Amino acid sequence: MPLTQRFNRLEFIQQLDPIQDHAQIYHILAGYEFPWDINKALELALMKTFCVPSISKLLDKTGEFHHHGQKRYDDTGLIVSRMVKYGYLVGQGKAALERMNKIHQHFPIKNDDYLYVLSGFIYEPIRWIERFGWRPLCEREKLAMYYFWCAVGQEMGIKDIPESYALFEQYNQNYEQQYFYYCDANARVGESTVQIFLHWFPAMFRPILRPLIYAMLEESMLEAFGLPSPPAYQRSFVSNTLKFRGYLLSYFPPRQRPDFYLDRQHLSYPGGHSLKDVGPVGMLEELNRERPEQSN
Repeated sequence: MPLTQRFNRLEFIQQLDPIQDHAQIYHILAGYEFPWDINKALELALMKTFCVPSISKLLDKTGEFHHHGQKRYDDTGLIVSRMVKYGYLVGQGKAALERMNKIHQHFPIKNDDYLYVLSGFIYEPIRWIERFGWRPLCEREKLAMYYFWCAVGQEMGIKDIPESYALFEQYNQNYEQQYFYYCDANARVGESTVQIFLHWFPAMFRPILRPLIYAMLEESMLEAFGLPSPPAYQRSFVSNTLKFRGYLLSYFPPRQRPDFYLDRQHLSYPGGHSLKDVGPVGMLEELNRERPEQSN
């Protein structure tokens, strides 16, 4: 496809309504325009939630990240990806949302914590793309991401969702300032998460990659995890590498096939999976007894 068509999807999105068409816009962004960037930004958004003691203590107590970290990572990606690919109100997307709600009902999660996680899913991808994306997001795209996750939040029963993009962003920032601080549970869950990332690579490269992971984290995150602050040259290397990747992609032709996380190979499920496989290992029998789930 000629490079002149690189911005065709952006031009199409600019004709859509960010409120009425938010699911369609987000589908295009996550599947075609920025699949890798959004996936990485959501990884960062989830890792930021582990800087909050009330969240990390719950995860630390369940032991899921310590004993089944890769499965926990894959399950989150598969649920989110189903909702983004198919929509959250019908078919597989609705089934994924219902599965997520069933899982969450077994844990005492505070509404404020739900709100923060939801806000991270909106603003971390936007911030990442603004720094490293091959093009900036337009206002319609940012608003569509806000309306998408607000609608998902409503389906989850989350209360008091801020009524504007700016107010929710301010909530996100205020929450981090108030609740990011060190505790031992943060450190344990954070280390288990770093181990997930490292085990994607051969053992010989892991000592080199560990400090580069730290270099991607904000100082507030490093403090909350009790991790050392990386030298400036490592931060600069990581940042410049990601920016250069975005610059190169701007010269690539537009993606012809979608790249949703759901459609990739998953380490936890080499032989494939269904929604009946998704969830904490010790809870699967109960979850599947409560309600049969739609398979993949």
